[in-house]
Parts: sequence; C-alpha cells; structure tokens
Amino acid sequence: MAGGRPHLKRSFSIIPCFVFVESVLLGIVVLLAYRLEFTDTFPVHTQGFFCYDSAYAKPYPGPEATSRAPPALIYALVTAGPTLTILLGELARAFFPAPPSASPVSGESTIVSGACCRFSPPLRRLVRFLGVYSFGLFTTTIFANAGQVVTGNPTPHFLSVCRPNYTALGCPPPSPDRPGPDHFVTDQSACAGSPSLVAAARRAFPCKDAALCAYAVTYTAMYVTLVFRVKGSRLVKPSLCLALLCPAFLVGVVRVAEYRNHWSDVLAGFLTGAAIATFLVTCVVHNFQSRPPSGRRLSPWEDLSQAPTMDSPLEKNPRPAGRIRHRHGSPHPSRRTVPAVAT
Repeated sequence: MAGGRPHLKRSFSIIPCFVFVESVLLGIVVLLAYRLEFTDTFPVHTQGFFCYDSAYAKPYPGPEATSRAPPALIYALVTAGPTLTILLGELARAFFPAPPSASPVSGESTIVSGACCRFSPPLRRLVRFLGVYSFGLFTTTIFANAGQVVTGNPTPHFLSVCRPNYTALGCPPPSPDRPGPDHFVTDQSACAGSPSLVAAARRAFPCKDAALCAYAVTYTAMYVTLVFRVKGSRLVKPSLCLALLCPAFLVGVVRVAEYRNHWSDVLAGFLTGAAIATFLVTCVVHNFQSRPPSGRRLSPWEDLSQAPTMDSPLEKNPRPAGRIRHRHGSPHPSRRTVPAVAT
C-alpha cells in the first residue's frame, strides 16, 4: 500500500478460471458425492459373516434420524460452524488489521478484472478459504462413502436387520463344545430382512459422520491457531480448539454407544477427515497466509533465512596450540611444540 491507496493489479483470467475450472471441479465432486450417497450406481460389497457372531448381533437402534446425533444436526454443525468462524475471523482481520511489523509478508493486492469487477484481499481470502473448505467437505464424503462401498463392513447391529435363517444356512446352534461361531456364510441371499436396511448395515467402515466432524474440527482449529491473534493470554486459542474437539469426540462416542459403528470405524473416520483437512490447509491454502505482493511465493529457503541461527562449535576457528595451557598455567602436554631441527 503506497500513499494510502491499495496496490491494484489487473487480471483477465480470474473470472474465467473460477467459472470454467474451479466451479466445474466442485460440481463434479458434488455429483460424485451424491451418486455414492443416495444412489445405487456403486453397489455395496457383500461381505460374509459368521453364524451367531456376537460382534454383529447387537440390537437395531432404529433409523438414523432417531439418533442422539442425527445426520441433520451433524450436517448443520459442520457447515455453519466453520463458515461462521472463518467469516468472523476475516471480518476482524479486515477491520482490525495487524501492524506491519507483526507479519513479514504484506497483504495481497486488489485485483481488477474488466471494467467493473474488483476483488479486494478480504473478499479473495474469504472466497478462497470457504471454497477450499467446501471442496474438502465433499471430498471427505466421497472418501468415506467409497470406503464403505468397497469394504462392505457390517455394523454391530447387522444380524438384527439381516435376520438370516440359520437352519437353512446349515448353521449349528452354539453349544458348550462350540462357544464361538464356526460357520462362515457367503451366500448373498442369506438375509431375509429389508434390503434397504441390510444395505445400510453394510456401510460401517469408515464412519462418515466421524470423518465429517474430524474434517470440520481440524480445518477450523488450524484456522483459529494460525490466523487469530490474542494478546496477553496463551490459553485462549488452545481452549477454543479443545472446545471444538469435544463435539466431534461425542459424535464418535454416540455412534459406538448406539451400536451404529465399531470403534475401529470411528477411528478410521477421524483419521480420514483430519488427514484431508491437514493436506488442504498446508498444501492448498498454505496455512491461511497471504501471498507476497509481487505474486511470487516465498520458497522454504527464504522462509528459513529469517529464522534465528546458532553457531556450531565445529565451525569456530581452533585456538593456536601454543596458547592452550593447563589450569596452573603450564602448557598442555599434548600441545608441546617440538623445536625444528636445522638441516
């Protein structure tokens, strides 16, 4: 910013790139997520099971809408929570900017496209961060649904909705001689229950709700940690991040307590969502930092050039041998000089 006026930069490719590239990619991701979630374009893998397996014989907890953490509530939280946090953070950053000495890189320039369109730095940052978050949200949905379709891992209440005919399948009843299941069923028509409930009960790994919650919490926590500036206290940002982690952890506990997922399913969902959020923050939006005004990003070597350095003892010049003495002032025996012999 020179003379109180923002630095202007003209670009005729920002609008076509947004309309014909980024919007198209986001539309493809949304369409693929819809196909995996609400259609049978990709059939679920039919995985076999053991007769009378107690790991899959939990009671049916009811439809997803009757859960203590229903999908509607989870979708509302993962959509509204990060959006409001990023919106408030960017508004505060725009109206209460940090001093120039606080950040080594100055703000971005205002881009002018055509004769009427102006994209200020706060608007560009807001669209960039929210756009990447939306892309990652649908990407997390795709990864979770794809894992469920490929594995077909049963839920803890699978046998309750499957209702297999053990007699017709040749499954002997459990007895003291055979305390555990000993007959593996691979017949695809073994289930006599509702086909829709059986198909839903085969989509357990990874837990999609846990993946979405972990993605939203990780993205928001990294934004709060890297963007928010709090003076006078070191516990405000950690407390806020831990408060964000609590709902995600509770969702995983509810999924396990209601026999809708195993702990392994919830853990895999947490890892999937957190990995996607970490990749997008570090590699796509570059830790929510502004770009240099010249349009050239700093290389890692330039970033390290401003870091404090420490001299290594191995790089110092050794003292002359004659000046190294004992504590009592006598020369060190290993450093005695040998007089030169005249030739």
